[in-house]
Amino acid sequence: MAYEAKSGPRARRVIRRAWLLCALLSLPAVLLLGVLAFALRLDAGLASLAGICLLFYLILVASTLVQSFVRPLQTLSNVVLSLREGDYSFRARGATAGDALGELAAEINGLSDLFQRQRIQSLEAAALLARVLEVMRTPLFAFDRENRLQLLNDAGIKLVGRPSAQCLGCAAAELHLDSLLAAPDQAILSYGSAPARWLVHKRVFRQEGSPHTLLVLADVSGPLQEEERTAWKRLIRVLGHELANSLAPIKSIAGSLRARVGEGSGENEVRDDLRRGLGVIESRADALHRFVESYRRLAQLPAPRLQHVALASLIERVALLEQRLSIQVEAGSAVVLEADPDQLEQMLINLLTNAVDASLAHRREPVRVAWALEGTAVQVVIEDCGLGIANPENLFVPFYTTKPVGSGIGLVLAQQIARAHGGEVSLVNREDADGARATVRLPALSRRA
Repeated sequence: MAYEAKSGPRARRVIRRAWLLCALLSLPAVLLLGVLAFALRLDAGLASLAGICLLFYLILVASTLVQSFVRPLQTLSNVVLSLREGDYSFRARGATAGDALGELAAEINGLSDLFQRQRIQSLEAAALLARVLEVMRTPLFAFDRENRLQLLNDAGIKLVGRPSAQCLGCAAAELHLDSLLAAPDQAILSYGSAPARWLVHKRVFRQEGSPHTLLVLADVSGPLQEEERTAWKRLIRVLGHELANSLAPIKSIAGSLRARVGEGSGENEVRDDLRRGLGVIESRADALHRFVESYRRLAQLPAPRLQHVALASLIERVALLEQRLSIQVEAGSAVVLEADPDQLEQMLINLLTNAVDASLAHRREPVRVAWALEGTAVQVVIEDCGLGIANPENLFVPFYTTKPVGSGIGLVLAQQIARAHGGEVSLVNREDADGARATVRLPALSRRA
């Protein structure tokens, strides 16, 4: 497509200058014609006719010269102007290799084609970047030199909890991202009240010559918890092995001595004291042995044997096992899980036992169990009416318990079973009443009709 030359003051000045140069070039010919007419004493009419013919010829040649040089240069100037304005669809006419102007037009047309291809590639790259940012599950933020947000993706919007229009242009402090932005690269921090732990990646880039900061957050809660669980397993295996090796002979020797004291002679009071002391040693060694064995079972939880499990019947069966008070079961969707029924039942028993213990300690009931299907996952909720959670930081820490006779492995085992099935257990205080709410989120296989 050709781009027609635009007329303007500068173009008119160029044309006038070209005509003036043509007139100056034609002046010797006109003077020569006058001298010849005077020297040959030509008739006035014939001389006038010759002058008119010469003048017409000179005007035709000058017009052709102006059109051949000035107009193509104007066209090329307008094409370059369109390139500067970002319009790459115009082309110059006469782009042939036969002359210098044609070669110049061909080069400008080639430059326009190059710019057009680069623009298409840039648009495609921008569309690809937008798509990548859209599907990224990692929050990403870009801040200018004044720490004002210039870019974020959908994961960042979800983390901040505001629409994109309310985030762009806001300072990092307004979005509570200033601590993450000020943290060093590869630091691990928390954001807000969420329990997640974020690994901070920071990079500096320039846009229009101004420095910007790219902030990328990676959720490392899962890996950190897995490392913590692995460390606990190693510790439990070591403690279990060493304690079991020591407790077995202590228990055996204490039992043997207690039997010999009962058979021997001596003062009754001394014999009774020895018998009681050895009995206590044997009893506590046996209790400690059982305690260690429970932790060893926790560290050696086998992989789940997956099969189709109907969630409703499983929850109803677990609720019937609890006889201390009635459990309110609110039936939800008929959901089928791909899970290990024995491990899943043990997880629900542990959570339900904790809820019943809390409600009985507060002398309030009932305990409510409900479930609902949310997309491709099912969410099981267990609510009690107890005193709530006093120390939520240590909920899933092995060995920690607030019960007088608790072992501290119930919640840890429940969390371990849930994660082995691709789910998660969370425990928070209720907002609508006294007590706590345990939530189990598991992937659902299907919904039954």
